[in-house]
Amino acid sequence: MGCTSSIPKRYPMGRKKKKHISIHEVAVFVPAVRVPVAVDLIRPLRGLVPQDLLDKLSALRGRIVLLTEENYLSSVPTVSELQRALEEYLRVLLGMLKPEHRLEASVEFKWKSLGDDGHETCLASAWYEVLSVVHMMAILSLLEANLMLVPKDSLDSCERKVSEDSKRVAIDLLLKASGCLEYCVHQILVHLPMHIRKSLPNDLQDGILESISSQALAQGVEMQLGLAIESEKATLSVKRRLACEEVSYFSEAHNWLSGCDTSDAYGKKLLLYIKWKYLEAKAAAYYYHGLIFDKGSELSNHISAVCCLFAADELLIASKRASLSFCLAAPVTRVPPTWGVMKHLHKKIPEVVSKKSQMYGYLFEQDKNEAFQALPDLPEFPLSLRPDDYELPEIDAAWNSQNCQPQIQTLKAHLKDDEEDVGSH
Repeated sequence: MGCTSSIPKRYPMGRKKKKHISIHEVAVFVPAVRVPVAVDLIRPLRGLVPQDLLDKLSALRGRIVLLTEENYLSSVPTVSELQRALEEYLRVLLGMLKPEHRLEASVEFKWKSLGDDGHETCLASAWYEVLSVVHMMAILSLLEANLMLVPKDSLDSCERKVSEDSKRVAIDLLLKASGCLEYCVHQILVHLPMHIRKSLPNDLQDGILESISSQALAQGVEMQLGLAIESEKATLSVKRRLACEEVSYFSEAHNWLSGCDTSDAYGKKLLLYIKWKYLEAKAAAYYYHGLIFDKGSELSNHISAVCCLFAADELLIASKRASLSFCLAAPVTRVPPTWGVMKHLHKKIPEVVSKKSQMYGYLFEQDKNEAFQALPDLPEFPLSLRPDDYELPEIDAAWNSQNCQPQIQTLKAHLKDDEEDVGSH
């Protein structure tokens, strides 16, 4: 009975060290990254692909596996290096898709999610591997954009300072991500047999891909609005148009999710993120809509202006609650400081609402007509931001050489290879 208490408590025998948990800050929503898992490419392709090309294919994929295991997702330079490794591997991988090689279903490619579930998906399809590679390139672009907008030196600060150059680079990365995702939906998924498509993880559902693409465009417009606010030349009409476009993109992102399975942690997190950013965008749109109404000379213009500004204030308050709900949902993320567009609006909206309600509050007392005080609709504009055009790279020239022919092994060589495989185990 006394054995357990006989060990002095000052000796930490058998106690596990507490695992350090890093809570990240989100400026751009990044879905769980999917990474390749090591697989044997040599055995299934031996005799079908020249040995030097097979070794190259195996080495390039192995390097990507190694880089993802070495925490290469924490800084812009390392993410860029991983992007280059994916592009180099893709050029060699594409040779497996050529019909004359008949290699499309010859290897079972395995990928796993770095989310909490760590779900692995293994499918015998080179098109699945291409889809996974291009998808990873898109997600890494989102990750890189987030790293650009959340500098490490700002994590311990109450204020986030992002340079104009960083914002412009982030916009380019968001458009690149959107382009890769659109290519996945319209140019890669169509090549997958139906039984393979039904086995794809939730992250690769076409609706999810389209939603993330629209979200990237929405955040690109948000960056543009931030730059417009900082510019003295940008008019109220330009700012209103950008805010309204942002609302449309986030609405589009939400609509794409209808019918998709969003029951996992990242699916729920994505829905909360879109709700939060939609409310912020709508607050901005009604704020600028109200300021434009207020420039009119008619009595109805001023009433409409106050209605819009009141709506902007209420939406701003709702967006704060939505932000907190997003941050607290698993996986937990750091509550971000107000910055960019929202830093400006958190200051201006309460000030302007207070001022205008004092100026024009008496008009509401004079006119009790509910229709007259109805909240005006936001104007709709053609969406101006488009994803970058993405195209697969040229197939590695080694696939076009005369030596790139199926190599039939002799029985003696085949048995020798089997002996080596057994010996390695």
